[in-house]
Amino acid sequence: MSAWAAAEPAKVRAVAGLRSIVQRLRPKPRPIPDAHWRAALRATPYARAQPLQERQRLRALTAQFLRAKTFEPAAGIAITEAMRVCIALRACVPILHLGLDYYSGWSAIVLYPGDFRVRDTYMDEAGVEHHEIQDLCGQSMARGPMVLSWETIRAENPARGQDLVVHECAHKLDALNGAPDGFPPLHPDMQPREWGRAFRAAYDRLRSEVDAGRGTRLDPYAAADPAEFFAVLSETFFTAPQLVYRDFPAVYDQLRLFYRQDPYGVIPTARRP
Repeated sequence: MSAWAAAEPAKVRAVAGLRSIVQRLRPKPRPIPDAHWRAALRATPYARAQPLQERQRLRALTAQFLRAKTFEPAAGIAITEAMRVCIALRACVPILHLGLDYYSGWSAIVLYPGDFRVRDTYMDEAGVEHHEIQDLCGQSMARGPMVLSWETIRAENPARGQDLVVHECAHKLDALNGAPDGFPPLHPDMQPREWGRAFRAAYDRLRSEVDAGRGTRLDPYAAADPAEFFAVLSETFFTAPQLVYRDFPAVYDQLRLFYRQDPYGVIPTARRP
């Protein structure tokens, strides 16, 4: 099956419906302290640029996220409430108009003070198995936790298209209909063929540019595989949308339809020449 093969959203919608019923039966989430909310907004330009009604909606969704997910410290880090709110806000940006049900199937965020080391096993095209140790700043397991580096989150520059939390959340969305492959479950009013055409052309173009050693405005890590392409384009869509809007307009249109948001029209600096 193609990396950009169509996905069947019916199962996702059925599970989401059941979870919506459960959510309504749960007690209301605790309010987010004003100081923590203001600090999280300062660190998240896209959320800060939203009109008041959307910020209120995002704050309510963030509170629901904090109730639904647990934060687990690793390697001695002390997780404060302000850190939790900051991460939760960024995680809720992609699902502002999708809903918390899109994050069903996982419940924990593991937070490290810095990069963490993992052992990876993979098979190459010749069928040879390889074992390697990697230092990562983020990882999303399909049905497992999201793992993040707090040092990376603090050092990021959104103006350059960087948002580790959104990146890893995009992987979670991509995994809703199987192994991440750059093709999340689309809405009924979207055309899988259009999604595949836009993403395939953009991915092939980026790979050609990276292979040729040409500089790219988009993070070249996006050329690693279709799943990373979708994740990098998603984080750039919400942080530096002008890069996607101008360099990959067809992809921007598909992301706008999928996320039901239009960051290029929200972030003032994105509209500058």
